[in-house]
Amino acid sequence: MPAHILVTGSTRGIGAAIVPALEAKGAQVVGHGRGDGQGVIGADLGQAGAADALWDKALEALDGRIDVLVNNAGVFEGVAVDAPADEWRAAWGRTMQINLQASADLCRRAVLHFHERGSGGRIVNIASRAAYRGDSPEHWHYAASKAGMVGMTKSIARSYAGEEILAFAVCPGFVMTGMAGDDLAARAADIPLGRVATPEEIAGIAAYLALEAPASMTGAVLDANGASFVR
Repeated sequence: MPAHILVTGSTRGIGAAIVPALEAKGAQVVGHGRGDGQGVIGADLGQAGAADALWDKALEALDGRIDVLVNNAGVFEGVAVDAPADEWRAAWGRTMQINLQASADLCRRAVLHFHERGSGGRIVNIASRAAYRGDSPEHWHYAASKAGMVGMTKSIARSYAGEEILAFAVCPGFVMTGMAGDDLAARAADIPLGRVATPEEIAGIAAYLALEAPASMTGAVLDANGASFVR
């Protein structure tokens, strides 16, 4: 029986690479993006309640069964520390809503669904090296959101491992996507490997965790940053 999987942020970057990596292993995948499309459910995760609506639509599209949730959707939008207070708070609110709250809402629905089915399931959260090493002066909120995602992943793993509900996180550094910006050479200067990661590299890790990683790995956080941050 093929695994039924929901992947958020599947229309570009890492998410667009994760979908075919999962499908190549026989999974049935429903994606998510800003608008509806072939195999893609549109949802604005910046809006409260959108994650729950996305889950319901994905569950219907996957015949009432989701085995794996991959939380990949996120934003990397800077705000200066000396920005007006309203702008500062709005930036923090948007980043936390999309990167953390929507992911948490989906994790909650996944755990409840796995409980109801009684057959376990998997959650793969795409976080960032920023969760551990921090980020730029304009991206405090991004680092905080990804640190929250890692903490959430570990909490889920610790709480539900006995029910075969497994949770993993991936912490990439810069990846060759729009989030990395245009100057990849400058990004690579801080990376001992000499280049940023490719989306396909991160997708391979995510697919392994979603479908193949042994249960004893639950709670693991896998780094993929070219040794730019080594824990």
